[in-house]
Amino acid sequence: MKILPIKELRDTNKISDLCNETNEPIFITKNGYVDMVVMSIKTYEEKLEKIEMYEDIVEGLTNLKDGKIKDGICALNDLKAKYDLP
Repeated sequence: MKILPIKELRDTNKISDLCNETNEPIFITKNGYVDMVVMSIKTYEEKLEKIEMYEDIVEGLTNLKDGKIKDGICALNDLKAKYDLP
């Protein structure tokens, strides 16, 4: 984890290089407190992708708990019964 004071933002090339080299967010402080986070677009997209995946997992688990989905075997058996297949 990298923490830099806000005055370091003046050197944008340095910040950009640091973001791309570390592939981690950089925390920027103002008056001794964390004020913002800067990261490369690659890191941002990777983190966003993970968040979306976790949201999909939670949605699936919620649907399973609420009985909105069935496992594959049950779904196939229901289709066979519906269409009178062996």
